[in-house]
Amino acid sequence: MKLAYLGSGSKGNCALFEAAGTRVMLDCGFTIKEVIRRMERLDCEPEQIDAILVTHEHSDHFSGVARFARRYSIPVWLTHGTARGGDMDGVDLRWVNSHESFTVGALTISPMPVPHDAREPCQYVFSDGNFRAGVLTDTGHSTPHIIQSLNGVDVLLLECNHDLEMLKNGPYPHRLKRRVKGAMGHLSNLQASEILKNMDQSRLKQVFALHLSDTNNSPELVIEALENARSHAGIQITIVDQEAGLGWYSL
Repeated sequence: MKLAYLGSGSKGNCALFEAAGTRVMLDCGFTIKEVIRRMERLDCEPEQIDAILVTHEHSDHFSGVARFARRYSIPVWLTHGTARGGDMDGVDLRWVNSHESFTVGALTISPMPVPHDAREPCQYVFSDGNFRAGVLTDTGHSTPHIIQSLNGVDVLLLECNHDLEMLKNGPYPHRLKRRVKGAMGHLSNLQASEILKNMDQSRLKQVFALHLSDTNNSPELVIEALENARSHAGIQITIVDQEAGLGWYSL
């Protein structure tokens, strides 16, 4: 199994997961033109995408889904609540139950419900039968089910949205600050590090930090927080950049 990120952050999110000839896209928060530009960096073409999975309906994850799916006749997997967040006419919809795994080709995908201010958000764990990669972004706080779902993954893709002090002292209006740090908002560096600390890291080799705020965080603070939470120094920590994304990583 291998994975790549076209970009991660408030300006757009999109990832690719591949196993044994099956290639799926996770979220699509870019224009079609921008998605194609970023896919070209990975030597990937739209016609190679077998399915699009959606986490929730916020525009930085959802804005390009329907247009991309309609143009290239790609089925879209999402919850009923998420589907109500946009115009999905003409799209081949497949329904996600947040508590039931499903398969797309060679990939087994296990959704998990998460606390976030969206209609029916979920995140996913991907498996090819040998390796597991867990994705957790756009989550306001940890839950026992989240920890259980992520236990024993080989790769963790984890939101580290903000540093609490930078958010507190930053330029955001009070209402937005309250939303970001609220129980249905986004994970702080501290919350992300606690999730990492509390989960089973016995197979973990790599942590990719996602969805960093340009205004309220820094790569240095993220690295420090996650390094203090990992169980051993052999676990690598990498920042996924909004513009550069992440090239193919093989498990």
